[in-house]
Amino acid sequence: MKAVWYEQNGPAEVMQVGEMPDPEPGPGEVRVKVISSGVNPSDWKRRLGTSATLAYPRVIPHQDGSGVIDRVGAGVPASRLGERVWLFESQFGRPFGTAAEYTLQPSEHAIPMPDSISFEQGACLGVPAMTAHRCLFADGPVEGKIVLVPGGAGAVGHYAIQEAKLAGATVISTISSDHKAAIAAAAGADHTINYRTEDVVARIMDLTGGEGVDHIVEVDFAGNFPVTGQVLKANGVVAIYSWGTMQQPPVPLQFRRSNTVVRNVLVYEMPEPAKEAAVDDITAWLESGALSHQVGPHFPLEETVAAHLAVEGGAIGNVIVDVGAS
Repeated sequence: MKAVWYEQNGPAEVMQVGEMPDPEPGPGEVRVKVISSGVNPSDWKRRLGTSATLAYPRVIPHQDGSGVIDRVGAGVPASRLGERVWLFESQFGRPFGTAAEYTLQPSEHAIPMPDSISFEQGACLGVPAMTAHRCLFADGPVEGKIVLVPGGAGAVGHYAIQEAKLAGATVISTISSDHKAAIAAAAGADHTINYRTEDVVARIMDLTGGEGVDHIVEVDFAGNFPVTGQVLKANGVVAIYSWGTMQQPPVPLQFRRSNTVVRNVLVYEMPEPAKEAAVDDITAWLESGALSHQVGPHFPLEETVAAHLAVEGGAIGNVIVDVGAS
């Protein structure tokens, strides 16, 4: 099979393209003929070595992807052959992810995908949609609450807006341009605030009648804390999936109100019941056609280096590596 791999941590150029033996599934595994491979920030951070050092002699990157099951291992029903599936955590605790023509995965990590969902859309789901789910629902329902989603045009933010709306919340999103405001609004945001041109705290307090927000899905805790500390209600939750690069606020954290919950979210370390709940909800939303997907730039497998650089550079939408033909 054709594959992309790296054998040392480092810049994107450490990745190589070449041939590897076709893998064969073991007990409980399925082999997926990969059609689309999704690239996330965690993929380039793991490759660079900032979030995980090299744990295997050779690593095929990428956690997310989609394709068709073409072989099954012992204990997996033959009825799964031919299933269209989306994948999650493909390279977590395993050496080989989805940047290859075939990938072996635990059967439970290959989730059946409705015919209405394209392979490129399926490759967007794993890390972003499941991270958004954990950020929103780890601390109970958000029905009737006001949810703030900074960065609503980003991959996680885009799904967080939709999932919050599907759960009955009112959503405010902060963005940096009219283009990104349109993306957030199309996802369902009730209000958008341009943090480059508007007083975010004043606008949020105006929109909420001076009360503030109940829940925040946070993409830049350090950079946004001057706002967070002022707008989070008593008994509110800030769920952080990225701390940002600025100096972190001092501890104890100074919020305007009390009884706040600060939750750190890393999709790979979600409890198994939380992963199962996310998969169940995402599946139901896909089957009902409730989710839209922000497919971004495409690259052929041979240009995976360029795909990583696009994600590092802040490309809008989920970056996709086209691996095989559907």
